[in-house]
Parts: sequence; structure tokens; C-alpha cells
Amino acid sequence: MSNGRLGREAHDETSNLSHTELAPLDVNGDPRRHADSDRNIQSGYNGSTTPDREELPSAPTKPHSYPFESQSEDTFPEGGLRAWLVVLGSFSGMLASFGLMNTVGTFQAYLSTNQLVNESPSAVGWIFGIYIFLAFGCGLQIGPIFDRKGPRWLVVGGTVCLVVSMIGVSQSTRFWHFIITFSILGGVGTSLIFTPAVGAIAHFFSRRRGAATGLAATGGSFGGIIFPLALQALFPKVGFAWSVRILALIFLILLIIANLLIRTRLPPKVGSNVWPDFRIFGDVTFALTTAGVFFIEWGLFVPLSFISSYALANGVDEAFSYQLLAILNASSVFGRVVPGYVADRLGRFNTMIMAVALCLISTLGIWLNIGGSIAGLCAFAVLFGFGSGSNISLTPVCVGQLCDPEVFGRWYGTMYTIVSIGCLTGIPIAGEILARNKGDFWGLIVFTGLSYAAGLMCFTTARILKVGWKLTAVY
Repeated sequence: MSNGRLGREAHDETSNLSHTELAPLDVNGDPRRHADSDRNIQSGYNGSTTPDREELPSAPTKPHSYPFESQSEDTFPEGGLRAWLVVLGSFSGMLASFGLMNTVGTFQAYLSTNQLVNESPSAVGWIFGIYIFLAFGCGLQIGPIFDRKGPRWLVVGGTVCLVVSMIGVSQSTRFWHFIITFSILGGVGTSLIFTPAVGAIAHFFSRRRGAATGLAATGGSFGGIIFPLALQALFPKVGFAWSVRILALIFLILLIIANLLIRTRLPPKVGSNVWPDFRIFGDVTFALTTAGVFFIEWGLFVPLSFISSYALANGVDEAFSYQLLAILNASSVFGRVVPGYVADRLGRFNTMIMAVALCLISTLGIWLNIGGSIAGLCAFAVLFGFGSGSNISLTPVCVGQLCDPEVFGRWYGTMYTIVSIGCLTGIPIAGEILARNKGDFWGLIVFTGLSYAAGLMCFTTARILKVGWKLTAVY
């Protein structure tokens, strides 16, 4: 990658600024060179003893800057027809892929009382645990391939996998059938779609990346509203098989749009390979961020998977029990858009910390104590939905703050390789806790709360390492 230029920085009203150059960024993710570049950004030192090339008039400082925003702002379009069409394509892809992920609670509740009624909650949980594990874990390889080859064939492959997955699920009747169709095919298909959908946005937006990513990520929330309600209405009318086939047709239409619109702008790095690089965990901030996301997603999918079952177990009628998941996902629409705009102004890590704190408070302060209260369930669904909505939309912009756009796929995919282990085990662990407590949900809820508490500690520590204890620092 060519040397980028630092943005103008005002020393005072009477001084002139020099246009300095950054030391070369290590686009392959070497943490030592990344750390050097980060220090150069903060100090303004260009790594050379030669004089600056030109003098420029002083200019107003930006309200804040982020690491690796070393290119001039005009390098990133920050809007325009092409950029917003990419956001639309990403929205469409996430509507299908993350929409399915946000519908696992509906599938879990239905299968537990129908095809898999004789299986334990923990066993059923493995179907969705493996699905989420592959959806995130495959990013280890898909991210570097995206950086090197672009999104086209990845999204095409994801389209085939996801549509075939739903057709296969419609024919499944036994546990191992669902492992193959839903877990494996669906998980790989989801990863092939959402990784390029998130990564492509980083090629067009820097200063407004949080808002653009949050807007695209609302697709998953809308899917989490539409698909559970659609399935609830279709199950008694046309049966499980045809309900899921209709879902497959909807996915096909949405993913055709994604295939047409998701594009990249920056050329691939010459000589880069498609293999992950775990040396990037030598960056302590990135390692803590990865640990934070691990704990968050360890707990995130527990309410999404068990909220309907929880309501049914506490005497809530079946219709409203399924609608709770739609309420949670409706709230997450605002939780993905609003924090994205706030993050671009107050800081990405700052906003993530506030969102994780809201999830922790709503889990231990409300869900643990509500029983079958309709008002309490609605309050929890709204607050947790808003807070958790930002977990997915803010994670990529936090990662993008730590690396260069041309290696975003590698960093993001490597992170989710670790995070996917939490996704794999979270739901089965919650199911086992539920079984050992003989159907009492309190242990499952405490597990969710403790996961969020650990995630909050990791993100807070990462922020302190970067900007110290100053509460007003934008980071």
C-alpha cells in the first residue's frame, strides 16, 4: 500500500502545518508495524529525519480522528450513488443471512415441540450453535479471500448454500438432517454472504462508516421481524415444509439483489495471500476487543434462541410468545441505526461500552425478575433488542478503527474465528443449564448476564489502554 498522508492538524491560530507522511502500513496485519504506525499518527512523526515536503496553511482540526484514517478524506467517497447502492446490496444480503440468524428462536421453539420433541434442549441447541459457529467461524478463510479476490464469487456461493439449505430444512425430519441442512449449509452460506457485505462498506466509507454499517445491518433486524411473524402465520396454514420453501424463495430474491450490488472499490494488495494471520493478536487492543466480542456473543444468542420458549414456559400464550422475538428485533432496528450515528461522533468504543452496559442491566435487572409478566417481557425485549442491535453493527467499525481497509477482511475474519467458538457453545451451554435446573430459566439468564459483564470489562480495558481514564475522550 502506498504511503498515505496525514490529515491537517492545527497547532494554533498563527502556526503553519506541515504535510507529513506515514510510515508504510503493514497491510498483512503485522502488529509491530501497526503499533508503530499508531504511535506515528498520535505524535505526528513521520518516521524520517528529512524535512517535510511542503508547507500548507493551517486548517481547522477535525472533531476527532481514528487510527488508520491516514488517507485523505477524499480517498473515501463517503456517499454517492455507487456507495449507497453497495449499502443497499449489503442490506439485502443481511436481510437474508442475518434475518435467518435472528429467526433461530422460532425454529428452536417449533422443532422442540414437533420434529425433535424427543431430543433434549441441549441437543436441539447444538443445531443452532453449530450454525452460528460456522456463520462466524468461516470468516477466518472468507475474510482474506475477500481481501484478495473480491466479493462476487463469495456471494454467489452463499446464495446457493442458503437457498439449498432452506429447501433441505423443509424436508428434514431427524436430528442429523437438521445438522446437515440448517447447521452446515446454512452456516456456511450465511458466512459467505455477510462477510463481504460488511467488508465492502469499509471500501466506501471512513468518517461515516458507523452510520453506513448500522444502516446496512438493519437488514438483519428487519428479517428478524418479518420472518418469525411470517412463519408463525404460515405454519398452521401450509405446514412446516411449505413455510420454509416460501422462505427459500424470499432468500433467493433478496440475494439476487445482493449479488448485483455488492462491490469493492480498493484494488487487492499485490502479493497478499488468502491465509489468516494470527500475529495480529499481538496488538493488545485488538486482542481485548476480540475477547469482548467473544463474551458478548456468548450471551447474545441465548435470549434470541430462548425468549419464546421462556414465555411459553411461564404461561404466556403461543401467539405472543412468538411475537416477542419480533418485538426484540424491531427494537434492534433502532439499536443498529442510532448507535452507528452516535459512534461516528462520540467514539466507536465509547458507544459499544454503553450498549453492552444496557444489555447487562436489562438481562439481570429485568429478565431475571419478570416471570410471566407481559409488561416485563415487552420491556426486556425492547431494551435488550436496542442494546444488542449494536453488538453486531458496531463490531466491524471498531475493528475498522484498528486496521487498514485493505486488510479489514483478514482482521474481521480472524477475530470471528475466535468469537465463533463462543457462538458454538453458548446455546448448548444454556440448554444444558436449563435441563440441569429442570426447566427453570434463572441459571440461563445469569449465564447471559455474566457473559455481558465480561464483555463490558474487556471493551472498557481496551479503551483505557488507548485513551486512559478520561471520560470525555472520543474513541
